Parts: sequence; C-alpha cells; structure tokens
Amino acid sequence: MEELPALATSRLTSPRSWRLPRVRLTPLARHEARQGYLFISPWIIGFLAFTAVPMLATLAFTFFNLTLAQEKPVQFVGLDNYARLAGDTRVWSSLGNTFKFGLIWLPVSIVVPFLLALGLHSRYLLGSSVMRSLLFMPYVVPFVAGVLIWEAILGGEGWINEALRFVGWSNPPLWLFDTTFIYPGLVLMGIWGIGAGVIINMAGLRGIPTELYEAARIDGAGWWAQLRNVTIPMMSPILFYTLILGVVEVLQYFLVPLVLKNGTGEPGGTTLFYNLNLYQTFFTFQELSYGATMAWLLFGIALLVTVVLFWLSRRFVYYAGER
Repeated sequence: MEELPALATSRLTSPRSWRLPRVRLTPLARHEARQGYLFISPWIIGFLAFTAVPMLATLAFTFFNLTLAQEKPVQFVGLDNYARLAGDTRVWSSLGNTFKFGLIWLPVSIVVPFLLALGLHSRYLLGSSVMRSLLFMPYVVPFVAGVLIWEAILGGEGWINEALRFVGWSNPPLWLFDTTFIYPGLVLMGIWGIGAGVIINMAGLRGIPTELYEAARIDGAGWWAQLRNVTIPMMSPILFYTLILGVVEVLQYFLVPLVLKNGTGEPGGTTLFYNLNLYQTFFTFQELSYGATMAWLLFGIALLVTVVLFWLSRRFVYYAGER
C-alpha cells in the first residue's frame, strides 16, 4: 500500500484537523433560524413559567418548610420504606387485584375495538360514518357521569338485569356487589368507552395498501386468509400500540373504583387496585414518603412490563418499512 503524503498524514494525526469547519449562514438561513426560535419560544416560555419554575419553587419551599418546622434536621430513613413495602400485604393484594383485572380487560380492550373497526370498515356496511360517530360519542361523556350511569344500569333493578329476567334468568347477578361478577361489570363499563380505540384501528385499516388484498385474492385467498395473512400483520403495530396503552391504563386504574365504592375496596377487597391504594396512602393516610416508595414500585413494574413487551414485539410486530 502506498504511503500517504506527509501533509495528509499530519492532518490525519493532528487533533485540530478533526474539528468541523465553521459554517457561515446566509442571510436567508439566519432569518429562517430566527423564525424557528420564535416559533418554539412560546413552548419554552410556557415550560419554564408553568412547569420548571413552579416545580423547583415548590420543592425548595417544601424542603425549607420541613426543615424549619422540626427541631432537628430531616432524617432520611434509607431503605426502611422498601423493607416495609416488602411485607405490606395490602400493597401486594392491591397489586394482585390490578393484574387480575388486567388479564380480563386487556384482551377485551384489544380485540373488541379491532373487530368493531373491521365491521365499520366493510364496504358492505351502510351508514358507517354515523355508526362511527355513535361509537365515539360515549368517549366524550364526562367520566364520572358515565360511571354513575353504568352504576344504575348494572344495579339490581337496572335494565341489564331486567333483560336477563325477561329471557328466563330468575336471579341475575348483582354485578357491582358480587366478588364473582365485579370484574365483568367493570369490563362492561370499559367497553362503553372504547370509541377512541375503534377510531385508531379504523385509521390503521385504511392505511393498508389495497394492492395487498388484490394480490391475495388473485392467489385464491378467502376472507379468513386475507385477515390472517394481510390484515393482522399490517395492523400489528396498531395492536401493539393499543396493548401498551392498555397496560398503562390498567396500572393507573383508579377513578372507576373510587367513584363506585368510595375507595373502600368492596366487595371483598376486589376493587382495591394498586393506584387507588397509592392515592389513599398519599392523601388519606398522609404517608408521603411511603407513598413515594409505592410510586417507585409502580414505575418499576410499568417500565419492566413495557421493556419486556418491546423485546417480544420483535417476534409478532411487523413494520413494513424495516422489511
């Protein structure tokens, strides 16, 4: 191999030669840069004024207030809260309730919006836009109002039990007062608000190229083969996105049991979910340090589940741009 010239060798070995050359911006480029700074300045000012500064001021005020209010400086307890957390049966039972409900709700929250979107996407369906609007309307109803409506619907004299009596079920279940039927009742309440999931799935279905279906039909594929080999693989990123949102929603499940049972955990402690337990620890029992420990546990569980799902997604999620 021929030797490099001395000048080139010196440039390669000199640290100064690796510095990027200074770029002189044209007047038009400087003007566009100023326009960009002006465009993002409201967001930067808003973040500083309404998020960063109040947060730092609150932390500083709280720290100095705690320090001045006590005769001795604040003492850190180290890992005592985590040791207490490991033996807290209330924490682990509430976490178990969360996972039990998640195992029921997650398949429903993924499959039902997908099936409804398939039906609304059919070219043989008349009035698809009207039905899409009707499905989305419950999503915009105030959440507490929706919970109270469903509390009446699922009550002992609600129309669901009246319909069950009409078809011959003499003793229909007390949905919200029976430990066996409380989770199916909560799932029914959740189905009422899946309009946003239906819209997301319909957007994904409309993004699938029609050429893929045409090629499948030419190869003799029927409806089921097209669904299994075209629709589901192309919809796998949307379904995975719905799964991630569902996991976060389950771990943060809080408002429905709070409104229905006032946070009591009835019936039989089945509605004492982890986030509700965390809320009570913070605001009812005023155990802020222990509540922060519980919050870190929730963060760790959410992070672990999300990382595992993203690792597994390489096996069942298909991204057309990466193939």
